[in-house]
Amino acid sequence: MRNAYSVETVRSAERELMGRLPEGTLMRRAAAGLAAAAADLLGRTYGTRIALLVGSGDNGGDALYAGARLARRGAAVTAVLLSPDRAHRAGLAALRATGSRAVAADRSHGALQRADLVIDGITGIGGKGGLRPEAAELVRAAQAPILAVDLPSGVDADTGEVRGEAVRALATVTFGAYKPGLLIDPARTHAGALRLVDIGLGPYLPAEPGIEAPQHTDVARLLPCPNPDTDKYRRGVIGVAAGSAQYPGAAVLAVAGALRGGAGAVRYAGAAADQVIARYPETLVSTGSPAKAGRVQAWAIGPGLGATAESERAVQEVLAADVPVLIDADGLRLLAPAQVRARTAPTLLTPHAGEAAVLLGTSRSEVESGRLTAVRALAERYAATVLLKGSTTLVADSGGGPVRANPTGTSQLATAGSGDVLTGLIGSLLAAGLAARDAAFVGAYLHGIAGRIADEPVAASDVAAALTAAWQEVRGA
Repeated sequence: MRNAYSVETVRSAERELMGRLPEGTLMRRAAAGLAAAAADLLGRTYGTRIALLVGSGDNGGDALYAGARLARRGAAVTAVLLSPDRAHRAGLAALRATGSRAVAADRSHGALQRADLVIDGITGIGGKGGLRPEAAELVRAAQAPILAVDLPSGVDADTGEVRGEAVRALATVTFGAYKPGLLIDPARTHAGALRLVDIGLGPYLPAEPGIEAPQHTDVARLLPCPNPDTDKYRRGVIGVAAGSAQYPGAAVLAVAGALRGGAGAVRYAGAAADQVIARYPETLVSTGSPAKAGRVQAWAIGPGLGATAESERAVQEVLAADVPVLIDADGLRLLAPAQVRARTAPTLLTPHAGEAAVLLGTSRSEVESGRLTAVRALAERYAATVLLKGSTTLVADSGGGPVRANPTGTSQLATAGSGDVLTGLIGSLLAAGLAARDAAFVGAYLHGIAGRIADEPVAASDVAAALTAAWQEVRGA
């Protein structure tokens, strides 16, 4: 699990650790890791040209000390000082002691244009808002790949928001702990490849992070694994209420996801029963309402339902059931906060940004720019678990605790019906006994891997078919 902590938490841990170490130890540890990452990116150090973009804080000091290390290995290093009078004095002295030069920003263009690598030490984790005009101009002038120090300058470390121009790095070296902005879009797309340098903060960080990003082994531990004496009903039965005469494909795709989610049986209730049984004869189908479909351990409802009196009644019946419920797509348009908050069984909402905006009474752009804030607000307002879809899908619980960020998202999943497959998959995991938060992030994780495995160009049915391979890949971990 990649754990991310807020700026305040990281700084508190740094203060506690620095009080136990000789002055400057943490910066030297950070600089050593940064220099090693720079050398790895370059492939060699001797004879290369490196430009440092140096701000006024410790972030700039890390860059200067790393630059000094690289210069001693034979690199030609030039420090571009955005605030010459406020540059880190000891770091600047260390760089100059190697014979390297430091120039003011207005004399930097030659160094930036000739560099093989640019190291971004403009602002640190405390930076807010986008880059200032002078810094933005320097970043635009850089011709070489950029390696960011702790966080790409111009992004918000705590929320992942990008308000204005920001560095878009090939890679980011972060120190001590991941920061939320490195795992959440839109900032995540600015960070590039991530490298964590251990500077000794571990014992001083709290047990519970702010953000968790699962990896294969974390997901593998949660995959349903039937016992030798388990029958299909003990494995769980998922009810799927999806599709309509106008959108029968939504039902077929949701059932496809459900069949590959670990439950023992899938019951389908709705207007697309003929299409479902023709494609998946193992499904238990009925054309009536969800209340008449038979016993289930969880419901997944919403994709392709449309806005009719029948679909509204189906949502009401599912919400009244005393089992975990996943609500997606059209189902989200047919509920009110009071309905969901009144439920005693777990409820999972799975909106995309546009649907989340409607549920929150705000704009889609506001949701997309502040995804972490939005998913937490939805979970609190609806007293539910919320999966906010996107390139980095987020999962939040109403009771608080870490938000989970899915790292496997891919643009391959940006295809019609992909979300319907995800609905069935997560619903099946709920029926198999996973808690709502676990089912949500396990489903999103597998869904992302399936999107990467499927042959291009990808259709939703290809994603469903690739879920078996995704499951096996994760299980192999």
